[in-house]
Amino acid sequence: MLKGKNILIGVTGGIAAYKTATVIRLLVREGADVKVIMTSHAKEFITPLTLATLSKNAVLTEFFNPENGDWNSHIDLGLWADLFLIAPATANSIGKMANGIADNLLLTTYLSVRCPVFIAPSMDTDMLNHPSTVINIETLKAFGNTILEPASGDLASGLIGKGRMVEPEEIVKEIKSFFTKKKINKPLKGKQVLINAGPTREPLDPVRFISNYSSGKMGIALADAAAEYGAEFDLVLGPVNILPKNNSIRVTKVTTAESMATECISKFPKSDIAILSAAVADYTPVKVEKGKIKKTGKALSIRLKQTIDIAEEMGKLKRTKQILAGFALETGDDIKNATSKLKRKNLDFIVLNSLKEPGAGFEYDTNRITIIDKYNNIDKFELKTKEEAARDILDKIVSMIR
Repeated sequence: MLKGKNILIGVTGGIAAYKTATVIRLLVREGADVKVIMTSHAKEFITPLTLATLSKNAVLTEFFNPENGDWNSHIDLGLWADLFLIAPATANSIGKMANGIADNLLLTTYLSVRCPVFIAPSMDTDMLNHPSTVINIETLKAFGNTILEPASGDLASGLIGKGRMVEPEEIVKEIKSFFTKKKINKPLKGKQVLINAGPTREPLDPVRFISNYSSGKMGIALADAAAEYGAEFDLVLGPVNILPKNNSIRVTKVTTAESMATECISKFPKSDIAILSAAVADYTPVKVEKGKIKKTGKALSIRLKQTIDIAEEMGKLKRTKQILAGFALETGDDIKNATSKLKRKNLDFIVLNSLKEPGAGFEYDTNRITIIDKYNNIDKFELKTKEEAARDILDKIVSMIR
């Protein structure tokens, strides 16, 4: 049920921390990849070793490892997680989260995550009912966080009332329900999608080639997101070291611009939607040497010829009801150059990336995109994970087919 999901768990200093061990065990059993952050007070109730053993990942408690100085990046944790669960969440930590206080790794990570946050309060009933706690919990709800309502029963103080952290089985049930509901809405169900991704390699000789820095991350994020949206599709993938998380995706591996063009153009007629995110070489050597080119001590000239412009050829073939989207990576006159490419290649919209934007472009896990459509509408997005950017792109397509 939760296979492939990255779940980050924050443990604060409450007696209910012992229940978190069972939560972790259940999540791992469901196939989730679990990482844990603990506050210093949480370690007084349950040991990091216990939670590390159950999660199969090192438990983080400080901003850096005092033994070797390795930095535990709250930014990286926030980008990694598909869901952040804070269980138990004490009145103290809830108050800090509601007021933007970040005095430990857990709270700093909370302020950084872009994924959904589930909070499981745990405290004495009088603390839960105090006006400040009531306001803080309502504030967290207003932020969009999900509050897993505490249960009633025996409390550590000896009182009986509401304040017990919800049981582990119920927490896992809520998490599973959340991801199931996300999957129910499949706006691209029945649509055939073609995506290309990654670089191409243009051989010079048996050991050398011309290529670029593309990692394929954006295209693969698009493929995984399209699968979540219910599409059936083909991914034509250049030489990269990663694959989609979804095993149902049909992947055709290619190397050169010519082989990329052959696969994409042949598959396009049967596609409803094509998204061309690959960084295809514009030029390829006129002649590929059969043997390794030897160093002679003299300058070397290599003649290049243009490769097939895949987007332009597919633009010529595009039928009225097909949607064709391209990408433009620019280093200057971004909007002007992207708009020109959009019109010249008969695209429905183009996704603009700029190498001038920090955190965007090749090899990053994040991207900052601008979508320009054929009606001259321009939508600019903030820096996001490539998974989130992929959903923005697919949402644009969904809006065009409705």
